[in-house]
Amino acid sequence: MDGFWENIVVETVARYSVVILCSFVFLAIFEIVTSYKNWEEIKKGNVAVALATGGKIIGIAIIFRYSIEHNDTILQSIGWGTVGFLLLLSGYFIFEFLTPTMKIDDEIGKGNIAVGLMSLIISLGLSFVIGASISVG
Repeated sequence: MDGFWENIVVETVARYSVVILCSFVFLAIFEIVTSYKNWEEIKKGNVAVALATGGKIIGIAIIFRYSIEHNDTILQSIGWGTVGFLLLLSGYFIFEFLTPTMKIDDEIGKGNIAVGLMSLIISLGLSFVIGASISVG
């Protein structure tokens, strides 16, 4: 049975499935911490929310890319992916904290595309830093 789990196709499908599941869970957590409903706003055409959410999705994927590349087991990949997600989530709160003259969450919810784009860029930038940190571990 060990040979089955060592098959590259089986391993790829397993890691892919785990990343999809983790992404859904992590996006649900982002949905809880934002003042707006991501998917409802996207359905209404809120580009700022789409940009911010897209940045989160790509950020999570980048973190898992590094986590998969630098860890031998699926459990290690999940563990480091989760740590990376928590760091990305903390980056979201830091972004809000470092801009006391405006509420980032409210601006994105109102459709401020510039703020949504900055949120996307911050998510991407942080995910590369987080991923590089994972690859050292």
